Amino acid sequence: MQQRENVKNPKQAFQVRGSSLSAWQIGERTAGPKTADLKSAQKHEKGKQQSASDQAGNNTQDHLEQALTYFERVKDYIPLKKNEVLQKHLATVESIALQRGLSPEGLDVLLNVALSGHLADTVNTRILKCLIPASVIAESSVVSAVSWLCVGKCSGSTQLLFLRWLIAMFDFIDHKEKLHALYGFFFCSLQDEKLCPYVCHLLYLLTRRESVKPFRVRRLVDLQAKMGMQPHLQALLSLYKLFCPEMVSITLPAKMKTYFKNSESLWKAAINTIRRRNQGTSPTSQQLILGTGHPQSRKRKWNTQLILPVCSTDTNNPARSKEINHADILSHSESFPVEQLHTFSQLLQNIHCLEFPSQMGSVLRNSLLLHYINCVKDESIYLRLYYWMGQTLQEECTWYKLDNQQYEEEFKDFLDIVYKTECFLQEGFSSCEEFLYKSLPLWDGFCCRSQILRLVSWIPLSSFSEMKPHLCEPLAQLFFTSSLYFKCSVLESLKELLQNWLNWHVMQLDMESDPKISPLNTTLSGLVNSVAELIHFVGWIATVALRLENNATFLLYFILDFYETVCDVYLKYNLPLLVMPPPGVFYPALLSMDAVSLNQLCYIMYRYRTNLVAAKENELIKKTILQFKFSSQTYQEYNQYIMAMVGCLWTSSAFQKDIHPQGIRLDSEVLKKTRVQEVRNSFNIVHHPALMGYAILFLQQAWPEDKTLNFNLIKVMCFIFKYYVKTGCI
Repeated sequence: MQQRENVKNPKQAFQVRGSSLSAWQIGERTAGPKTADLKSAQKHEKGKQQSASDQAGNNTQDHLEQALTYFERVKDYIPLKKNEVLQKHLATVESIALQRGLSPEGLDVLLNVALSGHLADTVNTRILKCLIPASVIAESSVVSAVSWLCVGKCSGSTQLLFLRWLIAMFDFIDHKEKLHALYGFFFCSLQDEKLCPYVCHLLYLLTRRESVKPFRVRRLVDLQAKMGMQPHLQALLSLYKLFCPEMVSITLPAKMKTYFKNSESLWKAAINTIRRRNQGTSPTSQQLILGTGHPQSRKRKWNTQLILPVCSTDTNNPARSKEINHADILSHSESFPVEQLHTFSQLLQNIHCLEFPSQMGSVLRNSLLLHYINCVKDESIYLRLYYWMGQTLQEECTWYKLDNQQYEEEFKDFLDIVYKTECFLQEGFSSCEEFLYKSLPLWDGFCCRSQILRLVSWIPLSSFSEMKPHLCEPLAQLFFTSSLYFKCSVLESLKELLQNWLNWHVMQLDMESDPKISPLNTTLSGLVNSVAELIHFVGWIATVALRLENNATFLLYFILDFYETVCDVYLKYNLPLLVMPPPGVFYPALLSMDAVSLNQLCYIMYRYRTNLVAAKENELIKKTILQFKFSSQTYQEYNQYIMAMVGCLWTSSAFQKDIHPQGIRLDSEVLKKTRVQEVRNSFNIVHHPALMGYAILFLQQAWPEDKTLNFNLIKVMCFIFKYYVKTGCI
């Protein structure tokens, strides 16, 4: 057996100690005697600790070598009971494996002994549970282990545990070509009802287009008829149908679900411990790389280490990928491996033969593969990506399980990557939508707040009746009971959600050559209804929030920012819809003490007028582009708002002529009781509280010597300016 770790050379150790001594002597000459003694003591103590650590590491390695040598020599059945040697070596392997992982050679030895049947099932189970890789797993070791299954010496429980281990460690295997060659063997194992769910999971990871055969489809259909609608069989059939729809004629449920049970739970904690020991306690931020990056030295698995795997299948020899000629790859192989993909031109040249990685999570880090997903609408890619992402989000959600709370920062990093991927693709993931629908009722509004709200903005367009109980109701409960800043964050997220829906609609229109006969027109009413209900929902929560927060200016800014998008829906996004803001938003903005809010409201009303005029003109000339008409109620509501605004800011008659049911009209008797002088002028353009500062500044600049601040001069100037504009002098 090869030596796995070389002992340090004594000469090298002497040279290190000599250099340390020289450095100490230099410091002694420059420092005082007390400082020199202190440094000497510290270095001596540090040297003792380092020496003790090295000695302990060497002893641990020696014990591991002895244990592996013992297991390698096992040829006959050995019972565990009253066998102190076996118990000692088994405990050694378990302890070291859980602390720092096992080398590929050690994994090879333990896999063979666990599946050979020479040990009791209790021992085999303990060995399989401690098979934690420190770096990678050699494909030859997996193939050799699978060959033991053909011998039939290991029990059914050991086979099942091995399959679970193989699924959990799938992305640590350095190559998978030989494993793909065993596809037929694994497929034959489907007849075992206990192994069937895990075999389906493994086949799901191994399946390629060439793996789909008619006899396999028939076999799966027969198993489904025999066992019923099992989710693991549905998963494999769904993948087969996406690769070869002509072979799978049965109807499968379109709704995504959790197809497979979690197989990583037995090894998850150990791998997390090893990763943190190797990388330190502080989690590193994994950002979306908009460009191909260099493959990492070790294969990673997100489900166990919260780090996205890399797009590479050759991790042992990274130099090999540089030596391969791309022309040779095309001439000798039908597929182009993703680790060779570095430039956009390579993507264009090999887009017809690109082979995606087994772990679809690695796609999130590679912009070239994201470009491929955008260009080639392959449903099998989306199915694999959605399944992986849905499984990962459910397993790693920090408020689902108490054990995951310590990994909150890493979960945030993953959610950031998912959000950036959605922005890159300009498309939301249905798996994220399902995750949000399931998690928002349990969410406290604090954990991963910014990440969750940004994912909300990319929820795919769907019926609002489906969204309301899963998204709107739990979000509204948190909205009303949280801080002002949380309310503003929710409003910003809903504004981005509305914009994404509208942008999707515009892109769909651009893709259609003739909108009059486009099939999109048949679903346009559904789109209009969903968008309108979303706007009404935001208007409702905004009205309540303004009451709760005493018409806070900061909150009002985000509300009006949302309606800046709403007011231009017809002209900017070509959607036949205009929804006016509710009175609970319009009047607080009209009477606001802040000039920015009043100016924003005036701009919004101006854009509403532009859109309504354009809609009226299109109706008059019988333009049939979208075949929708606005309700007369929309025009009436707009006219009422305009009368209130003009009466308030210009004619000083808001308290008398505002006919809106929720307007600011007051009886003359009530106005007299206020004892305010010139009450009618209180909110005109000169005396409005939001504009008073600007009026005073204007008077000071125009008539610096006049200290009386005669506001009527401003009104006179306005009438003169208006006259010159009408007569054409200006």
